Amino acid sequence: MTNSRMNPKVDGFISKPQKWQEEFKKLRMIILDCELTEELKWGVPCYTFKGKNIVLIHGFKAYCALLFFKGVLLQDTHDMLVQQTENVQSSRQIRFTNIEEIVDKENILKEYIYNAIAVEKAGIEVNIKKNIEIPEELQNKFNEVPALQSAFEALTPGRQRAYVLYFSKAKQSKTREARIEKYMQQILQGKGLND
Repeated sequence: MTNSRMNPKVDGFISKPQKWQEEFKKLRMIILDCELTEELKWGVPCYTFKGKNIVLIHGFKAYCALLFFKGVLLQDTHDMLVQQTENVQSSRQIRFTNIEEIVDKENILKEYIYNAIAVEKAGIEVNIKKNIEIPEELQNKFNEVPALQSAFEALTPGRQRAYVLYFSKAKQSKTREARIEKYMQQILQGKGLND
């Protein structure tokens, strides 16, 4: 592996003192050995193959992880892939709580990475459920403000889904209406829930 494949933006991320710094360094070396292109996306190291996202490294309080964008399509031969939440359709994680786990599983991790690259090379796509049920309160707001519906429909399916899930989780209609009202401007600006 050559240093020329290391992205300076990721160097900056890795060099910041943080809880999973050593784990991030090791995961980075493992992934770069698989000859992916290193980028910094969404503030974390992301690795691509011919411009397509394959895997990223991220950390949480209790664990750090590799997140495979098309993880649902991977062969989970070592029973390591985790669905982050019940609403995640495509991506899957492999989680770690210490550097030793990563070192011990280096060859297995490379198997998963090469499998993810093979899925991308084969052009296999995840069949995402596109039908999302619009809450009544959002439909009412669309009827009042047609520009809101146009802006919402122009969002990516993932952004639409995030809004619908967030709005729908409120138990009371009044709360759903308040959430929709709060995010109207953001939707009209073409932004996602977390943008």
